[in-house]
Amino acid sequence: MDYYSVLGIPKTASSDQIKQAYRKLAKANHPDRTGGDDTKFKQINEAYDTLKDPNKKAAYDNPQPRFNTRSMNGGMEDIFSQMFTQRMYRQPPRQKNKDIRLSYTLDFRDIFFGRGISLQYRLPSGQTELLDVRIPPGVKNGDVVNFAGYGDNSIPHLPRGNLILQVKIKNLANWTRDGDNLYTSKSVDVFDLILGTEIEILLPNGKHMKLNIPKGTKPDTTFSMNGHGAPNVNTSRPGNVYIKIKGIVPKIEDTQILEKIRNLKNEIS
Repeated sequence: MDYYSVLGIPKTASSDQIKQAYRKLAKANHPDRTGGDDTKFKQINEAYDTLKDPNKKAAYDNPQPRFNTRSMNGGMEDIFSQMFTQRMYRQPPRQKNKDIRLSYTLDFRDIFFGRGISLQYRLPSGQTELLDVRIPPGVKNGDVVNFAGYGDNSIPHLPRGNLILQVKIKNLANWTRDGDNLYTSKSVDVFDLILGTEIEILLPNGKHMKLNIPKGTKPDTTFSMNGHGAPNVNTSRPGNVYIKIKGIVPKIEDTQILEKIRNLKNEIS
């Protein structure tokens, strides 16, 4: 994905131009607007998150090459010579004992703080291994952590295998995760949407946050809390929280109250 194309700006755009383009596109594609595009909205946020940060922008503009430049600098004769030498003297893969695969399930809250765990598992040799490890914050469901030298040791003269630990994350009711961003929904009385209100949001990390709902808010409006999402496992930088507001319509049976509402509606109209 070309972040500059997403924001519709040239690579020479200034920080103010990047910000202006983001605000314009984010407003036009916000999911609570008619014709808003949720996928496009996420792409816009991802592009802006990278280009607004000078360090991230520099890394994006100048990616590190992944090929071996020494091979590219030589002539064709050097390349063929290297290929022939590699085939003649290629070492067989180093033998070692087998790897052991385990899985461990974390609570959703553990993605914010990480967790130290004690693993006790039986080796194929019959021995029991006890290992204290720490799972870092920001891990995702299905991530794999490799611990070298903690696998099988059945063959004494060979190096031990590795312990490969797959992390699983328990689901948390009414919360979903996409990358480092968290999504939820809150139900609000339709009268509170009309008049405006303030609601409390209990985040998965245990924090209580206040969310202001302006008067006249429409159902399915999405609000954001920047910097309160899951931490990135590499940078520790948190993502965002997005709250979608659902409107609750009370069931009113009293005819007098219904008449008052009807009169009020006529006055507003």
